[in-house]
Amino acid sequence: MRDDPVHETLRAIAVTLQQHGVPYAVAGGMALVVHGYDRTTVDVDVLVTPEGLETIHKIFRDAEHGVRVEFLVSGEFPGDGRPKPVAFPDPAACSIEVGGIRYLNLNALLELKLASGLTNPGRLKDLSDVQEMIRTRDLPLELGSELHPYVREKYRELWQATRSG
Repeated sequence: MRDDPVHETLRAIAVTLQQHGVPYAVAGGMALVVHGYDRTTVDVDVLVTPEGLETIHKIFRDAEHGVRVEFLVSGEFPGDGRPKPVAFPDPAACSIEVGGIRYLNLNALLELKLASGLTNPGRLKDLSDVQEMIRTRDLPLELGSELHPYVREKYRELWQATRSG
């Protein structure tokens, strides 16, 4: 793992959350990297439960590295923040461990990125991220059938676009 401020912050967050028993899953650009799309990111996105967020407010301070940390909360909605069929899931139910740090699993990451890009014009980068994941990991079209019905068609559309270029 790299030694830049973003990765140092990621490690510090993971250790702190684990020490306090807070379920979490790293999301966003850091999760993309773990799943095979090496995209530069300048912040750390972490999915937690509402109870975990309460604990975090009591214990967590990372002013040392000067990296923005965004906590996403299970039950809330990606993209525009409005209710939709896809919500941020419980991190304990959708994470994998890589190198001692918990990350969103691939399907959850794709669903959240797709739902975000579908509902927030300011988050079109999320759709681009999915398309690049499809291209760089050579993800199969059939993976779309494992995703939430709300995002399946957009996955198929992005998959087709990677084949037509």
